[in-house]
Amino acid sequence: MIQVQTRVTAPSFSQKVHDFKLLVKFRLNLTVVFSALMAYAIGAPGILDWRAMLLLGMGGFLITGAANALNQAIEKDYDRLMTRTADRPIAAGRMSVSDGVMVAGLMAVVGIMALAFFNPWASFFGSLALVSYAFIYTPLKRYSTLAIPVGAIPGALPMLIGCVAAEGDLTFLAILLFALQFFWQFPHFWAIGWLGFDEYKKAGYRLMLENEGGRDAKTGLYSGIYALLLIPVVWGFWYIGITGWFAPALSTILSLGYSYMGFSLYFKNERKAARSLMFYSFFYLPLTLVLLFIDKL
Repeated sequence: MIQVQTRVTAPSFSQKVHDFKLLVKFRLNLTVVFSALMAYAIGAPGILDWRAMLLLGMGGFLITGAANALNQAIEKDYDRLMTRTADRPIAAGRMSVSDGVMVAGLMAVVGIMALAFFNPWASFFGSLALVSYAFIYTPLKRYSTLAIPVGAIPGALPMLIGCVAAEGDLTFLAILLFALQFFWQFPHFWAIGWLGFDEYKKAGYRLMLENEGGRDAKTGLYSGIYALLLIPVVWGFWYIGITGWFAPALSTILSLGYSYMGFSLYFKNERKAARSLMFYSFFYLPLTLVLLFIDKL
């Protein structure tokens, strides 16, 4: 009897790079780093220290990457059930859970050390973001819609971290930046959740409101309301003297547009409206941060 031996081909370097990018959610990670750096720029007194910003960017990238890697290690069996996540390296079997956790641990240690160079506040909030995302928000997604407000806390911490790294203390400005990113997340995620409702449900996640087993139209209503909550937040920057009226005024217009997209989803309850809300959310936050930075100068 002839035995045929099969050769297991080791993954190529390009495949390893691709898997690492998937593991840390590279593009999403860069948006998180961008928000932290913009918060640093808004909070920094005087001329920006580009070396400090590079260190902050590295620390933020590594901690966010560690949280994402732990998330994938924990949710590997659920990721396999959804089309958009089935190709993640741990879910697809190209990376072991132990390797994923090891990479996450190394990134977490180096990332927290990088933030510790700024001050204890920065490293504390970096650690809090990692732990709350990976070990509170991630398992809660399978049990309750409370996962969304809970997950919005680590989701908003990058801007808080960036500001405390610049100012050295927990200030009202840092809290305002946290609030800006916190409230922004609700319409943003609800739009994504509306579009991925069927897959989330198939995987056993209970993130989204339901009405008789389907999408709840109130998702759009709540999105519109949360977008309106951004208006007093942006005027808070004017109130504490960080900006003039220019940035809050334009950000108010952006917030009204964001709210309109949410209410449009409520009245239409259709895929096109959800996509419009999602794409609008991609532009809202960076535009608002750039306006705040320019008006601060």
